[in-house]
This record gives sequence, structure tokens and C-alpha cells, in this order.
Amino acid sequence: MTATFPRRDRKVAWRSDLWWVLAAVLLCYAAASAIDLHELLGRWLAPYERWNADELPLAGGALTAGLAWYAMRRRREVQAELRMRERAEARAAELLLHNRELARQLIALQESERTALARELHDELGQRCSALLIETAGLRREAREAGPQMLAAASRAHLAGQSVYQLVGDLLRRLRPANLDTLGLVAALQELCEAWEERSGVACVFHHEGLLDGLPDAVNITLYRVTQEALTNVARHAQASGAHIRLARTGPQALCLSIQDDGRGMDPQAATRGLGLLGAGERAAAIGGELQLHSRPGEGLRLRLSVPLPAPGLAMPSERVAA
Repeated sequence: MTATFPRRDRKVAWRSDLWWVLAAVLLCYAAASAIDLHELLGRWLAPYERWNADELPLAGGALTAGLAWYAMRRRREVQAELRMRERAEARAAELLLHNRELARQLIALQESERTALARELHDELGQRCSALLIETAGLRREAREAGPQMLAAASRAHLAGQSVYQLVGDLLRRLRPANLDTLGLVAALQELCEAWEERSGVACVFHHEGLLDGLPDAVNITLYRVTQEALTNVARHAQASGAHIRLARTGPQALCLSIQDDGRGMDPQAATRGLGLLGAGERAAAIGGELQLHSRPGEGLRLRLSVPLPAPGLAMPSERVAA
């Protein structure tokens, strides 16, 4: 960025420079008068009269004036370029802020749609799956008297109904974890860690410090989604044998989420972030947080999310946008 100075400071600097120039001129005049510079130059240049060397002072004066004019022109060009750059930087900052606002609105809309979809799945498909399980359970009781083939068919139908019911439950938890609303962030992250460990076969340890419930909903959603995405990346790419999640307050108005694995790691400079991590970064920025990756090849990866908390009575940025 270009450095800017207050108008008063520029005026003082301009006056100071002018006084220095005047002082230099007076000093040169005094020195030339003391040594009779014109007569001295005349005696020195007399042997070179045939080359008109006595005209050199006038040529030097013209050269000085020309250089001053040239410097003034270049200064104006530089000032114009600086003004254009400042306007471009201001426009870029405005566009970046606008893009951030759009990202916040998009994330809020995405969570709202997920909540609505989870509610519809629970009210419609979940109820129908429950009715299907009730019917297949009754069918199995009746099929015991009809023979082994009918009992096997009823058992298969019951297992299919159970799998559909379990699938709906998994979708509901991924769309909007019920524990996040009922039991709080800590319980939801603990359940996420345990369920991920069961599915992936990779050990997952969750540790929390400080009072972490009662946070704004935007913070809870962001912490949960970032953890979800980080564990998904561990299962897909890390080839790790264990993961450790730590959530703790780092101050009265700040907290930190850290997710560490012992996998193969990567070079952060050479690697490109996928859509999941880009989305996690946007979620972090939407609540004023910062997402960082620390890794080396063969030494695992550590994801660190720092989140500032609003003062009591103030809303998070994304909540203000949604409102």
C-alpha cells in the first residue's frame, strides 16, 4: 500500500524543504562573493576562450532548469499513478468486502436450506420409514406360521427397512445434527468424532477446555462444519492411524479449534486446497475467524481455526447479514 501523510504534515515538510533550498542558495551566494567566483572563473577559463568555455555557466544554468522541469514532470506523473493505484486498491477492497458479504449470505442460506431439508426428511421420510418397520415387524410375526420362505422374505424386507431408516438418520445428522440444537456443541462434536471413528476405523480423540456451550449459532455451525470437513479429508487423503481434536478458549473473547492427524502430511506451498477447505475458509472468514494449515510431508497435518467471539449483546457478522 502507498504511504499517506496528513495534510498538515505535508505542509510542514514543504515549508522545511523550501527553507533548506533558500539556505543553500544564500550559502552559495556568500561563498561565491567571498572568493569572487565570477572573476576566478574568468581567469580559469581565459586560456579556453577559443572554445567559448566562458559560456559554460549559462549552459549549466539551462541544464539545471531543464532538469528541474524534468523532475517536476516526472513527479506529476508519479502522483497521478499513485492516485490511480489508490483508487484501484480502494475498489479492490470494496469488491473483496462485497464478495465476503455474498459468501456470508450464501453460507447462511445454505444452512437454512439444510435445516429445512432435514425437517422435511424427518417429518415425511422418517415417519414413513418408521411405519415401514412396524409393518415388516408384524409381517415377520405372521410369516413364522407361513413357512421358512415367507419368513426369509419378511426378514429381508425388515432389514431393508432398517437400512433405509438408518440412512435417513445419517442424512439428518449430516444436514443438521440434532445434538447441536439439543445438547450443545461439545456433545455434537463428541458424537461426530465417535461416529467418524466407527466408520473410518481411525482412532479419534476429542478434548475440550473451558466453557464452550452457549456460543452463537453461527460459531457452533462453523466449528461443526470445519471439523466435519477436516475429518473427511483425514479419512480420504491422510492415511492416518489417529486424529486428535481440541477445542478451547484462548481468551475471554476468543477460542481455537485444532485438528491434528499423524498421516502422511503434505507441502502447504505446493498443495492446492480443495473445495471443502475453501468452503471451510469462507465459513471461518464469515464469522471473522482465520483458518490455518500446518504440515510437512510425513509429519501429519494440523488445521487450526481461530474464532473471535462477540462481546455480550453483539451479533456475529453472519448473523447480522442474515438479519
